[in-house]
Amino acid sequence: MGRADLAVSRVAFGCAAIGGYDYGGADDAMSERAVRAALDAGITLFDTADVYGFGHAESILGRALGADRHRVAIATKCGVRWGPDGRTRRDASPAYITSAVDASLRRLGVDCITLMQIHWPDPSTPIAETMHALERCRVAGKVRYLGCCNFDFELVEEAQRHGRLESQQLPLAVGQREWAECARACADRHGMAVLCYNTLAQGLFSGKFAPGTAFPAEDLRSRSALFAGERGTANFALLERLREAACREGRTPAQVAVRWVLAQPGVTSAIVGARSPEQVEENVAAVADAALAVATHHLTDE
Repeated sequence: MGRADLAVSRVAFGCAAIGGYDYGGADDAMSERAVRAALDAGITLFDTADVYGFGHAESILGRALGADRHRVAIATKCGVRWGPDGRTRRDASPAYITSAVDASLRRLGVDCITLMQIHWPDPSTPIAETMHALERCRVAGKVRYLGCCNFDFELVEEAQRHGRLESQQLPLAVGQREWAECARACADRHGMAVLCYNTLAQGLFSGKFAPGTAFPAEDLRSRSALFAGERGTANFALLERLREAACREGRTPAQVAVRWVLAQPGVTSAIVGARSPEQVEENVAAVADAALAVATHHLTDE
């Protein structure tokens, strides 16, 4: 086995919101402009999933990237099946994984997906079967690298015995630190890239929302623990501290929150969603003084 380098930007473009589902409706034309703004700003990692908007986010991303889709790293996810009614369930069975990879290739308009991630653990499917199915896709040239999301370290260890996972994607924010130890272990013991989502606590740390903000029923934040109860109270208190730090540093609360995540041990990139060029500009400015610093990881290649 040889070694190859994949350089990705420390701020990644998150595509959950442009799917137009969990975060309310999205303006597709504006979403495409946001993707192009991210390209122009130097972002080289775009993270999406087949289930975001039930395929819509992948289609919008592929269309917006156009010919540039071949010069950036596209990370998507599989392993969540959905039905006509929008109900989802985890399915990392070999048959579904194989069909999902093919469907993502079509929607993204690429011949090979840079990074295919197992979206969630599927207790109904042995991880060995999932890994073997993805390894077959890799050998066939459909995906270049494999990763996982939301795996505890024990499952990561087991998966690594049946293939090679190059990345782990976990929620990590100043108010959500439960996975920090797992992130560090993945980086230290397996040399895995660590990609972090929920960096802004589903937008709470942007400072645009107040306690008690009412979200439409279809918006996942209407039922999110990050906005409600004791955790919501703690997060809004943290937001005030972020505002104070932002004032001292001449930045925004969101930028301070992103920089906090990037400073944590083992973290490769912070995934931050955007639906407009202006949001992209603010996200990138979090590391502008480091010229959108690039993280290079040694990834296994034949």
